[in-house]
Amino acid sequence: MRYTNIEVYKRQNMIEVNRQGEVWVFGEQHEGRLEDVPIELMSKGRRLADTLGVKLAAAVLGDDAKELAAKLIHYGADKVYLVEHPLLAQYQSNSYAKVITGLIDKHKPQIVLYGATIVGRDLAPRVASAAKAGLTADCTDLQIGNHTTAKNGDTHKNLLFQIRPAFGGNIIATIINYDRWPQMATVREGVFAAAEPDLQRRGKIITEAVELSQRDLPLEILAEQKRPKKVNLKAARIIVAGGAGVGSRDNFSLIRDLANCLGAAPAATRAAVDLGFIDHDHQVGQTGTTVRPSLYIAVGISGAIQHQAGMSRSQKIVAINNDPDAPIFGIAHYKILGDLNEVVPKMIKSVKEKSIKEEKTIKDGQFLQR
Repeated sequence: MRYTNIEVYKRQNMIEVNRQGEVWVFGEQHEGRLEDVPIELMSKGRRLADTLGVKLAAAVLGDDAKELAAKLIHYGADKVYLVEHPLLAQYQSNSYAKVITGLIDKHKPQIVLYGATIVGRDLAPRVASAAKAGLTADCTDLQIGNHTTAKNGDTHKNLLFQIRPAFGGNIIATIINYDRWPQMATVREGVFAAAEPDLQRRGKIITEAVELSQRDLPLEILAEQKRPKKVNLKAARIIVAGGAGVGSRDNFSLIRDLANCLGAAPAATRAAVDLGFIDHDHQVGQTGTTVRPSLYIAVGISGAIQHQAGMSRSQKIVAINNDPDAPIFGIAHYKILGDLNEVVPKMIKSVKEKSIKEEKTIKDGQFLQR
């Protein structure tokens, strides 16, 4: 595969519907390290490919990415399309879109999945535009199913059902694309759980040649500066989250205090972040982080679909709210109806008392042993 100019963007015809086409995952990497989201997508991609009876493939671009290709095979890929070039060492829109579009032209996959990261949200629409294909952003689930059109009654089998909140989060929409292929979607990090790697798994690495020149990279990256996140919500086993119902930035200290007592991570809804109660690093939801902790305590959170999209897969959900009709109660395992200003201090007191009692028991036991 060799591209010497930008003609790939001037395609006049759409890619034909290819029902034997592979399921692809874009293997996003940064500085020689795979991001978490393509690893998570490999798990879902494997299930989609098995349902369709086709191969699962990944596409990884970089300067030296052979080890990443092997890692993607360990996570479920049957084959990996590897494109290496010095000008692909750092992500740039034009060069990456040119290469991915060329790969799609050549191999004609039926599904292509990207992470809904900064890179994925920039790359996917460019590729979709060039391929004259559809694209659904920020999916919260992906399934395979059949669809019968209302217009003429035609049934299209084994389509990708791209599921996401729509109309401001008021409904969950299922979006299909039966004629403008490949079917493409971006998925937020944390939506799907990553599978354990199988180090014995074998697959095929297919090296694709590409010709790039400096004119394909209109920008020159002189330096990168990244601010580390203040909290790693994805790794937290317990999360205490507050919503707009907490009332004020000062009152949000209750959320922090309860989190500290439990050894948990403090989090918030978008409404609480927009009100300035806490910064964006702590935001959970469709436009924040998707989490799946062992315990999620929702305090003063109504439970809009956008927020549920980011935490509904938590193993246990405890909701504290004074509104008996709050949507959060519909997904909570334990429901506490009451004023958070009364409930949360009691919880903090109870946790502290239990902690003191356990510490005393341990000390007494150590004393007796001596």
